[in-house]
Amino acid sequence: MSKEQKPLLIKVNPKDNVQIVANENGIERGMHLSDEIITTEFIPQSHKAAMKDFNEGEEIIRYGEVIGYAKQFIPRGSWVDESKVSLPAAPELNELPLATNVPDLLPSLEGYTFLGYRNPDGSVGTKNMLGVMTSVQCVEGVLNVAVEKITKLLPDYPNVDGIMPINHNYGCGVAINAPEAVIPIRTLRNLAKHPNFGGELLMVSLGCEKLLPDKISSDIKEENMVVLQDNIGFMSMVEEIVDKAKSVLERLNKRIREVCPASDLVIGLQCGGSDAFSGVSSNPAVGYAADLLVRAGATVLFSEVSEVRDAVHLLTPRTINEKVGKKLIHEMAWYDKYLDSGSVDRDANPTPGNKKGGLANVVEKSLGSIAKSGSSAIVDVLSPGEKADKKGLMYAATPASDFVCGTCQLASGITLQVFTTGRGTPYGLAMAPVIKVSSRTELYDKWKDLIDVNAGRIVTGEATIESVGQEIFELILDVASGKKKAWADHWGIKNAICLFNPAPVT
Repeated sequence: MSKEQKPLLIKVNPKDNVQIVANENGIERGMHLSDEIITTEFIPQSHKAAMKDFNEGEEIIRYGEVIGYAKQFIPRGSWVDESKVSLPAAPELNELPLATNVPDLLPSLEGYTFLGYRNPDGSVGTKNMLGVMTSVQCVEGVLNVAVEKITKLLPDYPNVDGIMPINHNYGCGVAINAPEAVIPIRTLRNLAKHPNFGGELLMVSLGCEKLLPDKISSDIKEENMVVLQDNIGFMSMVEEIVDKAKSVLERLNKRIREVCPASDLVIGLQCGGSDAFSGVSSNPAVGYAADLLVRAGATVLFSEVSEVRDAVHLLTPRTINEKVGKKLIHEMAWYDKYLDSGSVDRDANPTPGNKKGGLANVVEKSLGSIAKSGSSAIVDVLSPGEKADKKGLMYAATPASDFVCGTCQLASGITLQVFTTGRGTPYGLAMAPVIKVSSRTELYDKWKDLIDVNAGRIVTGEATIESVGQEIFELILDVASGKKKAWADHWGIKNAICLFNPAPVT
């Protein structure tokens, strides 16, 4: 960037005393940020410029909130990188206000529909998948061979979107009666009933595991059950899986999409590979789309405990009542103890890529992350893998790991996920479509065949949060209807199911 070019800076809140560099190639030393402020060093794109002199210990403010304290004297015009910022204390959970600022109900949106697969239990799928679940990891090798054979049969069943083998590392050699074992078992039970399986599930068991199939589902049909130890030899096992899969495929192939109200949607929100732009472009745009979904009567879930914990004081006032507020505090407290038991500091969350993208610490990351939640009241809080049973905005407590969060959200019933990213990730879920939203135009231009929506246009002033949010909302309806494919589905990108298991392994 030449010195004649104008620095582009982003200030989110009038209280902010740092600003984010938007110039693609950063800002060189000697550039005028204002009449009084000249850069003292090169500042990369998405990183913070000091807009005042900071004495040691002074508050550094972004989003109108304290993101840290100066570790040393920081002159105005210099680069405020993570090495110069000390972490503030996390909000005290027992001092948080509950339901003190509940947002007014937004005007309802009528007439929005999508084409979905209506299930006997009233849920609605966005895909028509053959679900195959293992009750124990021991059977995965045999199932994988069978899946290869079943995949070759799919052209005979054109209305079936694909096979979803739910392989996992649970089922035996684990303490299934330990208190925290409720999390992986609940997750598997709810995955088994996912709306995109159409009420059908093929279960493959070994026969001697601790987590026997009836502990996962008491209503699996006999014709949908395979027990390997009941078979004579390997090929008998494979043939039984394939034969029973054919019967399920025949029934699934008869399913057709029908017009369903947008209120039947269950949408998950997640981020990964975040940067300093995520909180000003992609996440607020998704938050606007979340408000539209809530207004249309849908269920919307946002998650990731360690990326909410340091901004939880902004969420508890939005809970619909004190009971929901206490549930939110409970989940934060449980995760605090979980991290403490592993001697892990909460600031272990940001990755090297997050920091390269300008995020100084978990506080700054959290403040940007919660923008995905929009402005609606939080009507419920779910424990990891718990099924959503209400309409509106919910907080689903999950780890921040993309793969674990995705698995927990699927168990909670999401049928489509919107995923924001600043650094970029090819993450995908086979069970549900994943719409990718980039925080930067540079990432979109680099990955046009992986990113579905470019929210970087907000940073450059080419679009608004509202216009991109409306675009995301409309794309959700089209992808849920099968009218458009997200890039992850186009390429068949899928990450493995990854259970969250805080219980002991024996």
